[in-house]
Amino acid sequence: MIQNKQQFYDLLNCIYSSLSSHKTLHIVLQRSLINDKTVLDIGSTLEKCTNLEDLILNLSYNLISCQGASVLGSALEKCYNLKILVLTLNANEIGEIGSSGLCSGLGKCINLQDLKLYLSNNQIADAGASGLGSGLANCINLSNLTLDLIGNQITAQGLSGLCSALTSCTNLSNLVLFLTNNQISDEDASSAFNLAKCTNLSNLTLYLNNNKIGVEFASLLGSALVNCTNISYLNLDLSYNQIDDEGVSNLGQALASCTKISNLTLIFNHNQIGEKGEFGLGTALAKCTNISKLKLDLNQNQIGAIGISHLDSALANCTNLSNLTLNISNNQINDEGVSELCSALGKSTHFSNLTLDLCYNNISDKGVQGLGINLANCTNLSNLTLYLSNNQICTTGVSALCSTLANITNLSKLELNLSHNQIGNQVQSGQGFALAKWTNLSYLFLDLSNNQIGDEDISDLGSALAQCTNLQYLMLLLYYNYIGDEGASELGLALGKCTNLSQLTLWLNKNEINKPELLKIKSKYLKSKRLVVFKSIFY
Repeated sequence: MIQNKQQFYDLLNCIYSSLSSHKTLHIVLQRSLINDKTVLDIGSTLEKCTNLEDLILNLSYNLISCQGASVLGSALEKCYNLKILVLTLNANEIGEIGSSGLCSGLGKCINLQDLKLYLSNNQIADAGASGLGSGLANCINLSNLTLDLIGNQITAQGLSGLCSALTSCTNLSNLVLFLTNNQISDEDASSAFNLAKCTNLSNLTLYLNNNKIGVEFASLLGSALVNCTNISYLNLDLSYNQIDDEGVSNLGQALASCTKISNLTLIFNHNQIGEKGEFGLGTALAKCTNISKLKLDLNQNQIGAIGISHLDSALANCTNLSNLTLNISNNQINDEGVSELCSALGKSTHFSNLTLDLCYNNISDKGVQGLGINLANCTNLSNLTLYLSNNQICTTGVSALCSTLANITNLSKLELNLSHNQIGNQVQSGQGFALAKWTNLSYLFLDLSNNQIGDEDISDLGSALAQCTNLQYLMLLLYYNYIGDEGASELGLALGKCTNLSQLTLWLNKNEINKPELLKIKSKYLKSKRLVVFKSIFY
């Protein structure tokens, strides 16, 4: 009798099971001191699973060498019906010979369609990466492939060997390559990334972060991507490299030719990109008219106000863009820069989901006021996330921001991080938090930690929240302020008026609340009749 799914955490139990009846098998033996001798037993067991179609085998963090990896490959090639394989061998000692031997066996699994192979931290090096590719090139029916080669001393030469071999997988449609923490650089980069013959490739994810990639590799990567004419989903992580203005401009120019891309993620944080690079990237993105979802991470570069002005006009031209995540934290952006950015965003009425990370910049009340005014024009926004921590924003700026955001009548979910600013004790009562018009808001995350908020400010906040009549989920982070018993108590009474509130998470620790009053204060937060989940930290 064929058994649909069996899961084992002990090898002996697996060995003595009805092996020929297994169709789906999960074996989890990580951190089990498994060596090459034990792998022989595992291999013998797998050879008897004649009906196996779906296998998950986790052998990470063991003592398997090149010999054991080759034995495992030989065993898997006898699983003739295998279609789906997830094989995890992270942190063993298989080396370049072991990876080649393993994939030589896998290459004979001609029915394999979906493969996830995790080989991080195994000293595979260039020869092993090339051998791995040569083996997998024989998997002619492979459509989904994930390769984890993190931390394996692979250079551009090894990547070239791997990618050249994978071009034989003509049915490949989804490819994920983890190449973080290797030694990939501009040296020998001329043919490092060649997947032009993978004409069916539609989804591509490349993790190339923490290498030594510069202008040449970035440019060649772009040229290679132009030939992948059917890509609709592209995720490139090039963070923590040495990419400058020329490199990002050349890569962007190439991406402009990938006309079918609708979902694009570009992660460039911790590089050397300045105003010119931002101009080049922005010009290219303006031509990507089919993009509907974009994530752009430029954290920790040298963009500045002028650079951001080039980006904003580009985004305004992406008329199909409905979902945008933009991280430009740590970039010396001032009030002028944020006004330029949001002026363009305000003209983009097609946004429904927007995330802006502007932390660690030089934004004051003037900048945040302009931000609010322009975002208020995004009338179709339903989900908005703003990260504004570690700037120079005062209560006046918060008041202006909240007032203008209230004009986005479709807004149902808001996440607002204003921690580490200068909010509190600076305006007259009732002017701090203008939330009364947020009538459609059902989800609110508000981080006001590490400010100067006292009892009067928190009373204003409570009164404002009480008028958010449709609020169902609320998370308030108020730690490291100057809130006392009176303020905490009044906040509790106000939240009790949020009649639809079902989930409340409240952080009031590191304030000036007396412990003897805690029970009385907490009881006031429990008066909301619909409250199902209540989590609180008061000290």
